[in-house]
Amino acid sequence: MANTGPDDGEDAPPRTMHIRFGHGNEERIEETMRALDRGETPDAYFERVYRDEDDLHRVTRPKNLELLRTLARERPESIRETARLVDRDVRQVHRNLEELEELSLVEFEADGRSKQPGVWYDEIAVELPLNSGDETDANETTEV
Repeated sequence: MANTGPDDGEDAPPRTMHIRFGHGNEERIEETMRALDRGETPDAYFERVYRDEDDLHRVTRPKNLELLRTLARERPESIRETARLVDRDVRQVHRNLEELEELSLVEFEADGRSKQPGVWYDEIAVELPLNSGDETDANETTEV
């Protein structure tokens, strides 16, 4: 769950969660399927697609980004420890962590009466296309 496992070594490449708005990376999915058909093991690719701008906003709010960074860097043992690390009220931190869990960006592991929040990725890459489904090449320019 929380940045654990055999890939935790210093030489391991970062695990990136790709956050996209609107549509997933269909080209990447097709590339992965072709590699599997050839019997290859494709590189891991993790993606979360949001179709509601409010969800994307919830991810990128400064308080939520601070929590995600703290979870990835510090690996706190509980919500209370997380709140202490970010110097915020436990109830507010709990509410924000539950919001991030709803967005599939935080997982909780039960540890007795407490819950340990965590993330399994090291970084987030946000992709927000500015064209609304227009198939034109983004690098194409037109002179008038």
